[in-house]
Amino acid sequence: MALLFFIDNFGLTPGQPKVLDYLKEHDGASQKEIAGACGIEAGSLTSVLNRMEEKHMIERRILNGNRRTFHIFLTPFGTEMLQKTTQAFAKLEEQAFEGFSEKDKEQFMKYFMKLSTNIKGAQE
Repeated sequence: MALLFFIDNFGLTPGQPKVLDYLKEHDGASQKEIAGACGIEAGSLTSVLNRMEEKHMIERRILNGNRRTFHIFLTPFGTEMLQKTTQAFAKLEEQAFEGFSEKDKEQFMKYFMKLSTNIKGAQE
């Protein structure tokens, strides 16, 4: 539901919310840094970034004269989309945890993180 919500209401494609979220704290990151942090293959990230650039959410810049490395920056529209997705995810999380106590939420997150760690370990 969440993914369809973003596609339908914000025009975002899979991967774009994750990139927006990463750029929130790492504006100006290189494509390589974004790919590693978001777990997106370099070729796939290029496609994601191309679409984001076409929609004026990001801009690529060359820094320090290094023409081989582009750095990715949020545009004002990208910042607006980031705020919208952050609010939508917060609302989705609130809805998902409706009726859960704080203790139950913490326990769930503990189990979820353990599952995630186990899955990552199994893939190596």
